[in-house]
Amino acid sequence: MERQRSLSLKSRRLLCFAVSSSFLFCFLFYYCLLNIAPLLPRKTHFQFSPCNKTKEASFGETFFWEATNLSQQTFNLTLPAKDVVFANIHVEENGNLSGEVLDLRNGEKEMRGNVSSLEMIESVKQSNAANLGSPNLEKGSNILERNQYSNTSKIGGENNEKKRDLDVNKNKREVERECNIYNGRWVFDERYPLYGSKSCSFIDEGFSCEANGRTDRDYMKWRWRPNHCDIPRFNPVTMLELIKGKRLVFVGDSINRNQWESMMCILQQAVLDPKRIYEARGRRITKEKGQYNFKFADYNCSIEYYVTHFLVHESKARVGTKRVKTLRIDTVDKGASKWRGADILVFNTAHWWSHHKTKSGVNYYQEGNLLHPHLDVTTAFHKSLKTWAWWVDRYVNPAKTQVFFRSSSPSHFSGGEWNAGGHCKESKQPLNFTSGKQVPVPEMNLIVQQVIDQMATPVTVLNITNLSGLRIDGHPSIYGRKPAIGAQPSGIQDCSHWCLPGVPDTWNELLYYYIVSRQRSR
Repeated sequence: MERQRSLSLKSRRLLCFAVSSSFLFCFLFYYCLLNIAPLLPRKTHFQFSPCNKTKEASFGETFFWEATNLSQQTFNLTLPAKDVVFANIHVEENGNLSGEVLDLRNGEKEMRGNVSSLEMIESVKQSNAANLGSPNLEKGSNILERNQYSNTSKIGGENNEKKRDLDVNKNKREVERECNIYNGRWVFDERYPLYGSKSCSFIDEGFSCEANGRTDRDYMKWRWRPNHCDIPRFNPVTMLELIKGKRLVFVGDSINRNQWESMMCILQQAVLDPKRIYEARGRRITKEKGQYNFKFADYNCSIEYYVTHFLVHESKARVGTKRVKTLRIDTVDKGASKWRGADILVFNTAHWWSHHKTKSGVNYYQEGNLLHPHLDVTTAFHKSLKTWAWWVDRYVNPAKTQVFFRSSSPSHFSGGEWNAGGHCKESKQPLNFTSGKQVPVPEMNLIVQQVIDQMATPVTVLNITNLSGLRIDGHPSIYGRKPAIGAQPSGIQDCSHWCLPGVPDTWNELLYYYIVSRQRSR
């Protein structure tokens, strides 16, 4: 018995030794394999088996990333916990890598391993396993199909993709902010004008240069092109859709009327039946009337214009025994009640601040009962703009109304003012703007910007001054009215207003750009 127990004990020891030796051999074999394998050229397969704990059954899916020309390097892998419960990295006999199983259900975890970097991602293949779970699960659904893996140094999940999208959008916004749409040049474009002068019934005589005898047509075909970005070509159908059920209101002097008529002509192209556009009070466009409200019946919108030379109230006051015209720089224009409730407001003033009364400022500017014996035009302009700004801040709801202020429109009189022989009739091309000289900013524009910066209501400045300053060819000049048969053209030339089609169409393309951009940002 004693001998049998001794033999049994020895047998067990030999068996244990053999098993231990086998484990040791296997360990050394795989250890050598793992250290030699990275030196071998091969393909590496990362296998993920995601499922969702909240569902009744798991839904298996497999994702493969293939790479060649590998070098040993540490990698980071982050996967979204809401999609993946566990992940496996395996090393096969041909050199594929193996790793541990990580539970990702309790939040995002980082998986680190000693694997090869991807010098080139050749393809991303996604294959769906059979539907093993609830019938409510969409067969063949792909948890990560919305992700596009194009980063060769990191393999990320949903969060990395979202971060990349945010970075792209951020860069796009930064480019848009950095791009100055007013820094550019005029290019000749045969696709212009946006409408024909003979096809638009809303151009009054003063702006209808072709009808008044102007034969050259190049002034209609210049397009403004910013240097580092672009503005879309005005699409009248898109614009009418954007303002459906709304009011687009232009408020200002005759230069704003110029822009309003341009807008009417552009939008008319989208309406097949002219009778579907009508003035609310049956008015025809003439120089004598300064208020218009045109309805576009198919879109239930209105395009309106209200004349005001200064944005503040033109009045009268007694000086001695006479009543003289004054400008109430502390009171907004009496027609301001009609501006209220508009969805888009386009203001301007500048043109009339250059006539003899405003420039001299003698017994002209009034505040309350005080009639200033003399007041500098710059000071008066500043006070008037602050009065306008007060009205906007009080009566305009920025959640509803988009407010614009168009900067001053330049004139191009040579040889004198408008009433002293000034002319521009010889100009057929835009000015040479390749000299690189910086055009000084008009003082009125600086005042406008200063006032707007202090307002509570956001106001966008349509800074058309410099780009319009290059267009000496765009004024009516001697074609501001049709000469009578046999009569000589008038000696007074119009080098302030603009022919239509022409420069104001570009102002409206800039306006269109801002309106479309705001709609897209919502």
